[in-house]
Amino acid sequence: MVVLIFFCLPACGLSLFVVHLSWLLVISLLAALCWHSYHLLKLSDWLWLERRLLPPTGQGVWEPIFYGIYQLQQRNRKRRRELVQIIRRFRSGAESLPDPVIIMTAEGNIVWCNRLAEYLLAFRWPEDSGQSIFNLLRYPDFNRYFMLADYSVPFTIALNNSAIVKFQIMSYVDDQLLMVAKDITEKLKLEKLRSEFFANANHELHTPLTVLQGYLEIMDEQIDSHSANKKALHSMREQLARIDSLIKQLFQLSRIEIAPHINLNEQINILAMLNTIKQDVINLSVGKHEIIFDVDKQLQVYGNEEQLRSVISNLIYNAINYTPVGTSIHIGSRQIKQGALFYSR
Repeated sequence: MVVLIFFCLPACGLSLFVVHLSWLLVISLLAALCWHSYHLLKLSDWLWLERRLLPPTGQGVWEPIFYGIYQLQQRNRKRRRELVQIIRRFRSGAESLPDPVIIMTAEGNIVWCNRLAEYLLAFRWPEDSGQSIFNLLRYPDFNRYFMLADYSVPFTIALNNSAIVKFQIMSYVDDQLLMVAKDITEKLKLEKLRSEFFANANHELHTPLTVLQGYLEIMDEQIDSHSANKKALHSMREQLARIDSLIKQLFQLSRIEIAPHINLNEQINILAMLNTIKQDVINLSVGKHEIIFDVDKQLQVYGNEEQLRSVISNLIYNAINYTPVGTSIHIGSRQIKQGALFYSR
């Protein structure tokens, strides 16, 4: 508007002396259009053709327009640099993770993966960008797991390269999914070796312990009850029984740890279980100890009843075997922050 007034004022002034006012106005408007077209051309060349960052020199209303666009570009460049740094840091952090990581859409199309995913799952990045995960992991069980969309429980599968991999899928941003793969082949091998070791140790140690216990019983019968060696033999038999109990406990714990197929979500009637164990304890003690039970009747326990019974029984039987005769044994249970606590003292 200011420019139009600037161009039209001379025409109005001359109209006082010249009759052809309309022609002068037309000429003024054409001059204003040419002036604006010139600046528009400069703006277009700067935005699309020139490589310089600084804006061209503008006059009148075009000077703040050029400067404003320049400021917007500077802010956009700064924001772009910040986003590039964020993406670079994210990728650097993801590459540092100890496990393969894959980001994909809700339909299973790959958005990004780290180098460990390329190594373990034979992916190629960025060649596999946009590929369906089902084209790269051709396992029907994995397809069913993905389609069910229930990712609360990890999924384990044996790959064609003999690796056993556990997949954990979780929600990510913008309806995307984050999948973490963990190679558990070595872990399973170690668990198998440990299980075999405990089984062999349980078998191999029981044989010499049984032999020693038999010889000690024979010696105990042959030695006079008032002999000084009688006490030593009794102590040796107690220690053998203790070693035998420890071996059984280790074997039982190993069975618990390597039994992932056992349902641990079963609610156990802990009160009925402890009442049964209580009667067994009283019979085992045969009046040698005062057995005091302090059981929380409101306690709720989830797990495997058979294994829990075995662990609690071992705990109580050890207390009876190694508590001096004539003393009290306190057996109890209560709710704590971490779960349920069973104790004997």
